Amino acid sequence: MCFKHRTLGQGGVIGLHSGPHNQTDGILIRNVGWNLIGPIAKCMQSCAVGSEKERGCLQLLNALIESCNPKEILLGILEQIDEAAGDHISRIILPFLQPLQIVLLKLGNKKSYSVGLSLSTIHSRLSNLPVPYTAQQMQEDKYSLCQCCLALVQFAQPFIDIVSQSIDLSKEADTEEMRKELLTFCFSCLKYPLLNAPLNTLPEDEGDHPLRVFAKQIMGFLVSLGESLPRTFVQRGHSAPTNDTEGSISGNEVCSVESLACLSYLLFVQHIGIDSFPFVFGPSFLVKSNMGHVAVLLKRTEESLLSKGLDLLEHSLLRVDNGSLPEDVLEVLTANQVLQDLVKVMTLCPIEHLRKKSLATLQLVIDKFCVEGKYKLFRCLLKISSHAGVEGYIIHNIKNQIDAALKTNPQNKWFLGTRLTPLLLSALSLSEGAETDLLQMSDRIMASLNLLRYLVIKDDDNETGVWSELAKIEQDFLKPLHTGLNMSRAHYDAEIRSTHEKKRGSHSGKPLCTVTAGGNKLPDMTPEMQLQVLQSALFTFDLMESVLARVEELIEVKLKSAPEGKIGSS
Repeated sequence: MCFKHRTLGQGGVIGLHSGPHNQTDGILIRNVGWNLIGPIAKCMQSCAVGSEKERGCLQLLNALIESCNPKEILLGILEQIDEAAGDHISRIILPFLQPLQIVLLKLGNKKSYSVGLSLSTIHSRLSNLPVPYTAQQMQEDKYSLCQCCLALVQFAQPFIDIVSQSIDLSKEADTEEMRKELLTFCFSCLKYPLLNAPLNTLPEDEGDHPLRVFAKQIMGFLVSLGESLPRTFVQRGHSAPTNDTEGSISGNEVCSVESLACLSYLLFVQHIGIDSFPFVFGPSFLVKSNMGHVAVLLKRTEESLLSKGLDLLEHSLLRVDNGSLPEDVLEVLTANQVLQDLVKVMTLCPIEHLRKKSLATLQLVIDKFCVEGKYKLFRCLLKISSHAGVEGYIIHNIKNQIDAALKTNPQNKWFLGTRLTPLLLSALSLSEGAETDLLQMSDRIMASLNLLRYLVIKDDDNETGVWSELAKIEQDFLKPLHTGLNMSRAHYDAEIRSTHEKKRGSHSGKPLCTVTAGGNKLPDMTPEMQLQVLQSALFTFDLMESVLARVEELIEVKLKSAPEGKIGSS
């Protein structure tokens, strides 16, 4: 068919009229035909998907591809994709992928740059679409992101085949360059949309969900491109991407830390691509290597990423036997960051199930470490937590370890004897002495009192060194706690009297107390509400005082009843 005349038909449909072959027409089409791509794209946006009008537009586009310079058509198509926005992104990308693929295949051997430019342009536009999160959103696929992902896999497949078929042969420069472009695309897809994709919430009967299929295809592409998943995991697990040897990703522009974190998540949580990952590494090594990936995920605030980070840490630890994780895991640079972020999720995350999950994961971390690892972990957590509830939880775990040592392993050098002393003194102390906010620190203080009560009852032979350090414990913990309780009780008693006076001098129920937290004004409190808060505080002080009195009573009884020189000796 030759092109004699171009018109905009009814409804804006572009029409081509056939006529006798004319060489001038052919030259004109080759020179300016790419200018028609814009009107074609505009026409397609206004017609229904799969309509006769859309088919006519695609036929016209294919005719232009046959007649015009491929590079000009390529730029014309990419221009339309790059300008697409909002609801029109998928509406332009989906019908243009196959024509764009045809154009790229017509370019011959020197097409790696054009393939990379096409993939980056398409991915850049898709990155503006929200990733569906709930089951309903995934089913609706409002912005056709899932559909675009599957179409993008089909679009990239021929170029993957070109590289994979020559992967074992002497590589030409253009093939190797295309390999790098395709790797860049694959790792970009790991960052978006797969990093945010809720793969962990998909039910088992949705194994063929587009996002899961897309993840499997991308991991398969990496293997087909000759990317060694174990080498990538090992070389990138401890540090930022750098140039390295053949057969692995090269350069920061190819692979971000987020992409690597997603790769690790797909391998070890979803088990996607795990068949191409031979398990030549020990469980402890995998935990060390995954620490960096977990740190990347836990520092984010999005629910899907936090969930992935917790899942990755959990699945890494589940491969380790209880009590076998070596202490040198804590020497990994990112391990300290993971612990801090775990505490932040536990205490600050507004999503309840993630807070509960992080607490369970912390206990899993504790259970997996060897005895020395547990000891160093507890010391680390007491330094970095800055949260009374977490510190109380750690002190409770310290008590459990001491109990296990006393019952089953009297030779334990970490939770008995002089090695225990620094940890013990750290647990049995008040950070601000008598001026410590006892109400805010009540969880930690109660855990410390329970630990001391346990030691006084169980350790008659001074195996933990508690009796040797009793004078210091009294000086740094018991006496300041007595003073602090007296001061706090006096303060709250005065507040209660003041509130009663305000209540008698005002109308009942009228807000009289304004409270601010973090610079934000909270709802006003009535005198009745204020009294309830103050009474609750006094109840907490009563409880502390009761346990404190019991501990001091036990200490006195033990000191009086013990044979001379037995208690208190090292």
